[in-house]
Amino acid sequence: MSRVLLVEDDADLQAAMSLALSALGHTVTAVGDGPAAAEHALTGIEVIVLDVMLPGFDGFEVCRRVRHHSSVPIIMVTARGDPIDIEVGLECGADDYVTKPVEPRVLDARIKAVLRRTGDIAPTSDAIAPTPAAAHRIGTVLLDESAMQATRDGQPIPLTPTELRLLVEFAHHRGQALSRPVLLERVWSYGYAGDGRLVDACVQRLRTKIEADPAHPEWLVTVRGIGYRLERT
Repeated sequence: MSRVLLVEDDADLQAAMSLALSALGHTVTAVGDGPAAAEHALTGIEVIVLDVMLPGFDGFEVCRRVRHHSSVPIIMVTARGDPIDIEVGLECGADDYVTKPVEPRVLDARIKAVLRRTGDIAPTSDAIAPTPAAAHRIGTVLLDESAMQATRDGQPIPLTPTELRLLVEFAHHRGQALSRPVLLERVWSYGYAGDGRLVDACVQRLRTKIEADPAHPEWLVTVRGIGYRLERT
């Protein structure tokens, strides 16, 4: 189904995950340290499943190095699901994260979802139909969908691909409260297997880049008990 680079330093866990993913139809290359991961990431791999704690250098550094050369989807694996780990991973360019212990079928679902988002496999029948590209003004920020770029006073804002997709989703539904499950389905292409903390972490990162005062957001506001809303002008 896909060529997966599995980066895990625990030999027993690496072997078990490799067997499970292979049984689910993936072609798996497994390595156990940061330098090997950075090297193998540029060899025709379609998805990277990347542990955070690695010898040599950690998964965050692997992610940074890969992003200098490639947009290959990266799924970070964390031991605790620490919000700081999630935020750092997203900022380094990771597309998703899972928490150990990882159920093979959950990981399989995440791999399929991240490939749908990057267009490497066909979307499911209930996928959201694309809408025409447009420009959206959010305070002093201009979001240009045709270029998939956000700018402020003509200067590009360094948004990750996931942050851009999230901002586009809010812009398409301006003034509407969007729940975490809805955002997981539309932006990350999964619902039941998702974790709302992924949405929260990405929204927090997005606020630091588009809001004048991220601690008191003016545009991307929290809707208590539901999720988030992009305010109308």
